[in-house]
Amino acid sequence: MPTTTKPTPLAVTGDPAADALLRTNPLALLIGMLLDQQVPMEWAFVGPLRLTERLDGDLDAAAIAAMDIEELIDVFRIKPALHRYPKSMAQRVQQLCQHIVDNYDGDAAKVWKGVRSGDTLHERLVGLPGYGQEKASIFTALLAKRFGVRPHGWETHAGPFADTKMRSVADIDGPEALEQVRHHKKMLKAKGKGKAG
Repeated sequence: MPTTTKPTPLAVTGDPAADALLRTNPLALLIGMLLDQQVPMEWAFVGPLRLTERLDGDLDAAAIAAMDIEELIDVFRIKPALHRYPKSMAQRVQQLCQHIVDNYDGDAAKVWKGVRSGDTLHERLVGLPGYGQEKASIFTALLAKRFGVRPHGWETHAGPFADTKMRSVADIDGPEALEQVRHHKKMLKAKGKGKAG
């Protein structure tokens, strides 16, 4: 059953500054979700703060899109690296930023701002470089549960992530929730199932 409760803030990293950036900067949120693969969630979602710091406090889609890719890869490789695969993820982040520049005037919030249909939101999310069906579903649930962005039909596209089971980053509003989601993922991994299990 989809959640209909009032949204509670996203709190996934254990770092107040990183969580605050995710809650207030749409590009940071999209980048964090992009990085959330093959690394722990906290590592992925603290990445936007570290990237911001390494770019002199500015997380700007147009600026990242315009960077020399080798320079951006070097930024990702600075220890602690922003991802287990810094080269490929730097490339994906740049592609994401270029897409936002080309399609949303460089404003990441426009991906979902004012969207009235779950179909439209889903189409926009799966169109983002680095976002597949499952990532788009999780992000749809994340917007609904943590930010109150609930266009008509969002539950259909969020799929199982729309329910109240603690299964993804969309369900994390603090340390206890993080541990529950971790436990759920470990159980699924042991059973050989995907995140939606």
